[in-house]
Amino acid sequence: MRAKKKDIFFQTLENMADTIVHSADYFAQQVSEFKDVEQFAKQMKEFESKCDGFTHTIIVELNKTFITPIERDDIMNLTTTLDDVMDGLEATTSRFFMYHLSEPDEHIVQFAEILRTSAYEIQKAVHLLSQKKLLAIREHTIRLNDLENQGDELLRICIKELFAKVTDPIVLIKKKEIYERLETTTDACEHVANMLESIIMRNS
Repeated sequence: MRAKKKDIFFQTLENMADTIVHSADYFAQQVSEFKDVEQFAKQMKEFESKCDGFTHTIIVELNKTFITPIERDDIMNLTTTLDDVMDGLEATTSRFFMYHLSEPDEHIVQFAEILRTSAYEIQKAVHLLSQKKLLAIREHTIRLNDLENQGDELLRICIKELFAKVTDPIVLIKKKEIYERLETTTDACEHVANMLESIIMRNS
């Protein structure tokens, strides 16, 4: 029975990480084209709803399970941080639709690549957690921290260029919020890394 319960927690976390990868891949593909923003937003909402379902599964299982493979708080906190990454991608996409953004933007494309790479690092780390290969996770948490730093630097470049080149205040407000939301999503990826680091320290 204990092995079965361990499977459901780790399997669901893996499912979340896999969904984040699928959504980040799709996000990066779409922002390079912006062909159908309405469909783009609809598909990202489906990814986000799928992750919400996994979060619900974790909560239900935690409420009925006495023995968990790692600390209950660690499972819940990791689930929440993973969900935050998905929420960040979906919230950004919804702004593309609401703000009628229909042309590719090189900075958004760069953010999308950072987030796509971060999603793959998260996926690898979560799968290693399921295998109890805790120390091997560190390679991926270090990489996630580096990617978040890249996001910080890209935001500085974006904002500087935005205020230098854009004179329409409405366009400026829209673009500034989108850039900041993207950078906040890279922060969410780093929060996943920090949560994984905490799990490593408590279990290795």
